[in-house]
Amino acid sequence: MSQLIETRTRTPARPKRPFFLRRGPMENIATVLIGLGFLMLFQPFLLSLYTYSLVTLLLGTVMFIIVSKFPE
Repeated sequence: MSQLIETRTRTPARPKRPFFLRRGPMENIATVLIGLGFLMLFQPFLLSLYTYSLVTLLLGTVMFIIVSKFPE
């Protein structure tokens, strides 16, 4: 009687994505940028922070929209 040797093939582990392509950390960075933009908008001390607050808000928002499309 012949014996059949059962071989199991492991599915290769997916390589980790680089930090800038992972959804979780990049969403956190985008959220921090949005919060930083609001803080810059509502602070009464420095005009330069107020000047760049809208740019920071928009950058965080666009980044969040793009990053939320990444697979988990």
